[in-house]
Amino acid sequence: MAFRLVTLNLNGIRSAASKGFLAWAENAGADCMGVQEIRAHAEDVVGRFDRIGGLRGHFHYARKKGYAGVGLYTRKVASAVLAGFDRGEFDSEGRWVEARFDTARRRFSIVSCYFPSGSSGEERQQAKFRFLAKMARHLRRLAAEREFILVGDINIAHQEIDLKNWRSNQKHSGFLPEERAWMTKLLGAGGLVDVFRRLNPRPGQYTWWSNRGQAWAKNVGWRLDYHLATPGVAATARREHIYLGERFSDHAPVIIDYGFKL
Repeated sequence: MAFRLVTLNLNGIRSAASKGFLAWAENAGADCMGVQEIRAHAEDVVGRFDRIGGLRGHFHYARKKGYAGVGLYTRKVASAVLAGFDRGEFDSEGRWVEARFDTARRRFSIVSCYFPSGSSGEERQQAKFRFLAKMARHLRRLAAEREFILVGDINIAHQEIDLKNWRSNQKHSGFLPEERAWMTKLLGAGGLVDVFRRLNPRPGQYTWWSNRGQAWAKNVGWRLDYHLATPGVAATARREHIYLGERFSDHAPVIIDYGFKL
């Protein structure tokens, strides 16, 4: 009994498709797949990207053209699908889609989420801090009522092991002390589990590489893409894998097999 869950920031679903993403996804054996930064709208997706590998897609699009947006592909029909989480600033950016699989005995969700980047300047960094504050409250409420796995591009490297050049990035967005402290609290008092790190404590495990220089060739990367789960679900995780065989994006797919079936 196994449930395969994949997450990948596509950096544009049309771009990723041109690089072989669809063919790979058809054969990845996923039961569910979260994608982020699709940079598309319904007119771009329907009939082309709304079904992949036997999975049905659910989406939260950004209002702005060619920006952000998330998707969640599921094999099993969800009991409910929710798009958005704050009914305001960040819902307009298309950052949260949640599929619920509720039964008489269990309340369970899978979420695809795309956290903002603050790397473009102070204004966006402050927006990121606002997002983190709202997200912490939302995840606390969610964990109080149901089990869940959140997958996505969190845009935070939590610890020194999670990026190659940590010394020179301590004042850069994605590795700021405030961001790392937020993550520590989420994984401590917040009660969530970084599932990949539970399975794999080794260095050099990155999911994003800059397009500058030879970052990919030299494996000068960051681990920005996560599976975050409530403890009971996290305890069933069996195997992890960062797929590096092909490049569909500046991110790599993170695959985890869990010991349950929906």
